[in-house]
Amino acid sequence: MGKICLEGLEFYAYHGFYEEEQKIGNKYEINIEVDADFNDGAVNDDLIGTISYEDLYRIIKKEMEIKSKLLEHVGYRIIKKIFKLHPAVEKVRLEVVKFNPPIGGICRKAKIVLDETNDTIALKDSVLNNIEDDHFGLPKFNELSIDDN
Repeated sequence: MGKICLEGLEFYAYHGFYEEEQKIGNKYEINIEVDADFNDGAVNDDLIGTISYEDLYRIIKKEMEIKSKLLEHVGYRIIKKIFKLHPAVEKVRLEVVKFNPPIGGICRKAKIVLDETNDTIALKDSVLNNIEDDHFGLPKFNELSIDDN
């Protein structure tokens, strides 16, 4: 068992809850740790026995190109794709960092961190696919106003 880490991957992408964010874009950073058994690669000096850094980068790049409102959603898609394409992966820890988020004040960066195993991703997908009312009768965030009590 080992860990493959890629740190400081930079992207310019169009994620954000507000329409303006999805038009002008922003700078993002991805940090990822992938736990997998890559003993074959270590022993045999062969890429087939491990997870390619380049492949991880391509997965992340492709998912970063898809506009999303939430960083959590971007991270979830990246992790889900890694598990789908690399069954040997046992755990993924992913950080999605957004620089200068529009929060109405000074903030150098906002970050979400996801720690998932293949089992937790499968369970979440199963649960979400079985829920008919995803808000349990509560108003969605964008349906709320500041004046609501």
